Amino acid sequence: MYATQALTHVVPLAAELDKNKVTPGVLGFLVFAALAVGVWLLMKSMNRHMGRVNFEEAPETRAASAAEATPGAPAGK
Repeated sequence: MYATQALTHVVPLAAELDKNKVTPGVLGFLVFAALAVGVWLLMKSMNRHMGRVNFEEAPETRAASAAEATPGAPAGK
């Protein structure tokens, strides 16, 4: 069956639809559901990766803390 023949069967069905009522239909629901599942999987993966992060803040050096204590001292040395 060619595409033009398939369209001739679909066109009469489209004329029966109410033109003032627009709904997303099944395709819209499937796209939304696929996006929701994708976001859920990404969040699950992110939580797993963030749980593996081992971050400890390095202690400040004494020179940096001494430079902050004296207001006239040049920074960065």
